[in-house]
Amino acid sequence: MSGHFTESDFVPLNLAILTVSDSRTEETDKSGQTLRERALDTGHQVVDKRIVPDDVYQMRAVVSAWIADSDVHVIISTGGTGITGRDSTPEALQPLFDKSIEGFGELYRAISLEEIGSSSMQSRAIAGLANGTLIFCLPGSTGACRTGWDKILKSQLDIRTRPCNFAQMFPRLLES
Repeated sequence: MSGHFTESDFVPLNLAILTVSDSRTEETDKSGQTLRERALDTGHQVVDKRIVPDDVYQMRAVVSAWIADSDVHVIISTGGTGITGRDSTPEALQPLFDKSIEGFGELYRAISLEEIGSSSMQSRAIAGLANGTLIFCLPGSTGACRTGWDKILKSQLDIRTRPCNFAQMFPRLLES
């Protein structure tokens, strides 16, 4: 999904990246590093990156702080979106959303279907908006993060993508 680009200047956004894992460390967090590198290579700023266990309250604490921080425009999480007993990212973060962005999960699974077949239905990728901050929750595999960034987020976080994108919405996200 390459999108159509205009000649306007790129506008960097401030991103925070959350890896949800009971076992990963900074040295072994390939998914979080993939997202960080891709965001930086695109021209965005990564203002924070954390790893937390698959614990609802620890996830909510970190993400709530980022939602309250006006310097964080976008939060991308990786991990905890499956169906096992410990996977709880959607349950942790969805209650924080002011609005859900259902199309993100639908689009992610449709694209993923082409890559991994019917296993894509096991992904509970979700997205939402909270206090003017966009939140995207991706599965934990490095391939899933590449798919999410390369085929959806890269263009949607680029103000030059037409006919529309998330980046151009920032001035209006908090209007009442």
